[in-house]
Amino acid sequence: MKILLAAVLIALCSNLIFGNNAELEKIVKNYNSEKNFNGVVLVATDGKIDFIKAVGQADRNRNLKMAPDSKFRIASITKTFTAVLVLKLYEAGKIDLNAVIGKYFPEYKGEGRDRVTIHQLLTYSSGIANLTEKEGMTPYKTPVSLDAFIEKYCSGKLEFEPGAKSVYANTEYIILGKIIEKITGKTFSEVVQEQILLPLKMKNTGAGIPRKTERPTVKSYTINEADKTFTEDEKYLIETYFASGAMFSTAEDLLKFSHAIFSNKLLKPDTRKLMLKIDPKLGNAAYGFWGADAFGSFDAPFYYRPGGILGSTANWIHVPGTNRTIIVLSNTNATNLFELSDKLYAAGAKK
Repeated sequence: MKILLAAVLIALCSNLIFGNNAELEKIVKNYNSEKNFNGVVLVATDGKIDFIKAVGQADRNRNLKMAPDSKFRIASITKTFTAVLVLKLYEAGKIDLNAVIGKYFPEYKGEGRDRVTIHQLLTYSSGIANLTEKEGMTPYKTPVSLDAFIEKYCSGKLEFEPGAKSVYANTEYIILGKIIEKITGKTFSEVVQEQILLPLKMKNTGAGIPRKTERPTVKSYTINEADKTFTEDEKYLIETYFASGAMFSTAEDLLKFSHAIFSNKLLKPDTRKLMLKIDPKLGNAAYGFWGADAFGSFDAPFYYRPGGILGSTANWIHVPGTNRTIIVLSNTNATNLFELSDKLYAAGAKK
């Protein structure tokens, strides 16, 4: 009787999971056919994959299909890695979050050298002018050292009093990358490898471009909204985004990173709380994330981290109350990834 009951329960659970996944599958296929979504979606609970699906093309010229383990440029999701590295230095007693830039980077020539704190860099509230904004992709097309980039684009005057408000830019996290390198005596790539990627066995993640012996990232494309055609993105040097946006990864590797953060495997519990403490006065910024009480189908507090460089787009959402994670990676700018994430979460909640 016990064996029969167990069999019935397994069958019921299987039907629930299958039915739920069937709905998720339908959503992804619909977004592919109707809204030009090309990429990978992943839905997970407690760090374990409930559903993963790849659709569309990884390389349109060669007609290569997307795969669940396709590598994407994750753009500003890189900033969350940078925030974790800063906090690991904080745990080691090597950085004071309330200290100013000049304490760790005395060569810095910007007006904020002795006024902007590490905390303000982490929350985009430094007030440092974003000098790349008006130049579009130009700053990212010429090989340049981190020092030269910071001197030219990240050392401008203060546009508002540090801490007064939060204005999103790459500037702060590029400076944080330099501070990480100054304190450790190693490159950002080396530190992220040692402190995050190796411990978590994130074998398909790195900074810059994959080595020639590794599988490359997918091609990225920009859509022409008028006729819905795609053009391969203009050439740029991903490495010039440094600690603000230079990394690549896969959906499964990002899940490992997400689970490690939210289950205290990377940071001590008190440090994780510090990382995730949102500031309503700074647009609900946390360190590397933003937080929200509720929005759309997300009826409980959640954290989110989008990313985008031309056609390389990404969205990562985690809901601590249910310990559910949604990761969406795309190689086009054609689709509203938060909208897709919202629908995936709503369908997954019907278990």
